[in-house]
Amino acid sequence: MVERSAVRILVLDDESFMLKLLSHILSNLGFTSVTLCDSGRAALDRIGDKDSQPNLILLDLNMPEMDGIEFVRHLVGRHYTGSLILVSGEDERILQTAEKLVQAHKIPILGHLHKPVKPETLSALLEKWTPPSASGPRITKKVYGEAELRAAIDNRELINYYQPKVAVASGEVVGVETLVRWRHPVDGIVFPDQFIGVAEAFGLIDDLTQVVFTEAVTQAKAWRQAGLALRVAVNVSMDNLASLSFLNFVAELTAKIGVAPQDMVLEVTESRLMLDTRAPLEILTRLRLKRFRLSIDDFGTGHSSLAQLRDIPFDELKIDQGFVHRAWADETLRAMYDASLSLARQLGMEVVAEGVEDRNDWDLLYRTGCDLAQGTFMSRPMLAADLPAWIESWRERVRNELFVPAAGE
Repeated sequence: MVERSAVRILVLDDESFMLKLLSHILSNLGFTSVTLCDSGRAALDRIGDKDSQPNLILLDLNMPEMDGIEFVRHLVGRHYTGSLILVSGEDERILQTAEKLVQAHKIPILGHLHKPVKPETLSALLEKWTPPSASGPRITKKVYGEAELRAAIDNRELINYYQPKVAVASGEVVGVETLVRWRHPVDGIVFPDQFIGVAEAFGLIDDLTQVVFTEAVTQAKAWRQAGLALRVAVNVSMDNLASLSFLNFVAELTAKIGVAPQDMVLEVTESRLMLDTRAPLEILTRLRLKRFRLSIDDFGTGHSSLAQLRDIPFDELKIDQGFVHRAWADETLRAMYDASLSLARQLGMEVVAEGVEDRNDWDLLYRTGCDLAQGTFMSRPMLAADLPAWIESWRERVRNELFVPAAGE
């Protein structure tokens, strides 16, 4: 563990009183290597080389001449490798936006503090700091090529994982979302963010989706035969919806295997929807006529969500995880969550909340009457073979934890 006296901290604030206050708090907490600066220019002069630059910067946002946002941009240009804590009298939404900007610049941020700063709050954030070496070197994700992915498809290296969807009112497991993984012979399990873009770029997405969908439909039939009535969702790329062959493939395969169309859900990511209105609109409408369920995924993260809801007969709306997790504690997130839930209700759609990570998230969904929950609070994605045992353990949690009234209720 690093001695607090060895942690180099730079405090940047244009108010001399705030500089003295933060210096005093830091000293009382055992941080004695503290540099005070009253302007961004002065602070940048102190950044220096990597061996002498501060491990941590406490940064005011609203300063004359150079504000905190501009200062962060200069830090990026100087390849700053330390961490930040934002300190400001601005409102919560501005601070949250500034945090997201810092994260986008790949600078570690421990959080933000409202003025006047409380010693215990600052101390709690400082406890989160760890030296960069403690977390190891930053790992760059491997980039895969067209030939490698083509071989993976041909060699049946793509496998499906399934993440449960749970009815909030009862705790009943009603469905799963299919999430493809690449079981690479050398690199192990590879996640879709490393190969879906490759598939779309090189015209392999139809072949990939057909593999995923075929396995999902086959698994849905197996679960039915084992007494598990589950709706199985499969993610669909916009590129899949560019030709009528996808419609024919989906309809013919489900009929051949013997799975009812209404037991399959096609999740279309909203941010890529309706780039070309004609083919996708026809295919999605005809799929709906054939009684396949349609879901608008990651709702609220694109640019024309309402237009898509107007134009396409979706059955299900998935509220993006960015509006769900911690919505119980964040007024902005709560407003987004409430608006999405209300809109779906008015349109007669079923609502799935993604990103349910803890009991507080679950309780919000329960209080607000959300239909379905999906997230790590219930389960991470798993192999099909693991689902029956998980369902038994989940039912035990439901009986013993979720619907036990709190004292006084």
